[in-house]
Amino acid sequence: MQGGKVFKYGDNVNTDVIIPARYLNDASAENLSAHAMEDIDPDFAKNVRKGDFIVGGCNFGSGSSREHAPLAIKASGVRAVIAKSFARIFFRNAVNIGLYIVESPEMADEINENDVLTLENGILTDVTTGKSYTLPPMDDYVARILEKGGLMEAVKQ
Repeated sequence: MQGGKVFKYGDNVNTDVIIPARYLNDASAENLSAHAMEDIDPDFAKNVRKGDFIVGGCNFGSGSSREHAPLAIKASGVRAVIAKSFARIFFRNAVNIGLYIVESPEMADEINENDVLTLENGILTDVTTGKSYTLPPMDDYVARILEKGGLMEAVKQ
């Protein structure tokens, strides 16, 4: 399996830097992904590739309750967001739209910018350092929603 590159950010990355409000007049996934992380990392949208990862600190996704923020990340091709902790509403919105998120202070501390990660069968491997992590257990209900690609897809099925 090919790995994805890490984009790493600090604590309190809020929804206004994940997707600035000035781009919400066109809420299409394509528009949102073109401006994802723009105010914290102007080169993110042009450098991110399908299968890459975001690693954050504490309180990732704080701020407004709009689901545009996790949608912008997912539409940009990010495989998963790993953070020390997530803002509650961002966590729920991410699950609802099918963005895989992992809460792990250990991983968030140890994984570095530009490391290459793989994720397979519940094991996250940092190819750069050779260290592997077993993903923390996930609530069965949340796991089923993510497996289906989000809440709406789960309801349809």
